[in-house]
Amino acid sequence: MISDFVLLAAGGEESLPLEEEPNILMPALYDIVWSLIAFAILLFVFWKFVLPMVKKVLEERTEKIEGGIERAEAAQREAKEALDKYNEQLAEARGEAAKIREDARLQGQQILADMKADAQKESDRIVANGQQQLQAQRQQIVTELRSDLGKQSVDLAEKLMGEQLSDNVKQSGTIDRFLADLDQVSGPGQK
Repeated sequence: MISDFVLLAAGGEESLPLEEEPNILMPALYDIVWSLIAFAILLFVFWKFVLPMVKKVLEERTEKIEGGIERAEAAQREAKEALDKYNEQLAEARGEAAKIREDARLQGQQILADMKADAQKESDRIVANGQQQLQAQRQQIVTELRSDLGKQSVDLAEKLMGEQLSDNVKQSGTIDRFLADLDQVSGPGQK
């Protein structure tokens, strides 16, 4: 064979012996058989050892994912329950706050009404005391005025009559008569 290549390289035109030319697309039969045996061994090893490990890893991942989804769903349910409970408590707190505000408003109104009633009672008491004091002062003034008026009327009567009314009994009777006449003159509706 080497000699054939040397001849071809030297420029000879002799051709190679006519043997079957190998097909580039089709490998030799021994290559196919050894390739199939190696493929079968690799397939067996893959099928027996690698594929179960891959299945195991995939199953573990599937379980983790499903477990994660279940945990996430459980956490979501718990969060929803907590949110519902929070909203319920918030509604209760708002209702309670409204009740407390209403109670405070009613208490404020009651306190205000009580204070007004107490103030009215105090005012009535002060007015009653003032009227009593006024009545007492009026009575005192009327008594003083009667006394002064009686003395002045006695003095005036002595001057008019020319005699002296020194007797107390006479003087007292004259004063009482004069005041009675004065009361009749002032009218029945006035005092």
